[in-house]
Amino acid sequence: MVYRFVVLSDEDEAFIREFEFLDSQNLLDFHNALQEELEFDRSQIASFYMATDNWEKEEEFTLFDMGAGSSTMENADMEDIIFRKNQKLLYVFDFFNDRALFIEYVGEVKEEDGREYPACTASKGLPPKQVTFGGVSRKKYNNLIVTDDDDEEEEVVDDEIFFNTDDDEDLSEFDSIESMDEDDI
Repeated sequence: MVYRFVVLSDEDEAFIREFEFLDSQNLLDFHNALQEELEFDRSQIASFYMATDNWEKEEEFTLFDMGAGSSTMENADMEDIIFRKNQKLLYVFDFFNDRALFIEYVGEVKEEDGREYPACTASKGLPPKQVTFGGVSRKKYNNLIVTDDDDEEEEVVDDEIFFNTDDDEDLSEFDSIESMDEDDI
């Protein structure tokens, strides 16, 4: 039996991938297929999570045995974890920014002769970057262009709050550290 999954990203609506797996394959096979298809750095950690219908994390499947009853990707066969249509999984690939791919089981198809599984059967859009800095504002700066144009000089404007105030308090007592009392420090 072959399971079909759709993979989406909340960072780009144009991104979609479809994968097919044999029921005997496991989440480690899925991890490796995602890493290869998206050209991710394989040295980065990742985890799958079973998810509720509202995409809330449930049981975690890690790359390595973390002890204390943890489940690994290698020990999670598709036929054991996929038990209903629209079963949802999260693939967390950037733990520092809590970024994930949204995966949904969409049904079963017949195994095709000559096809090697796992297989990416549909690919649309660019994959998300594996690692970002400042994850909250990542969408704001996607189209930022930095140029080296020295021809245009911008007028420098003093910050009115700090430099053009009506408060002309004398700060001469702070001109040197010797003039400060020990209580002031």
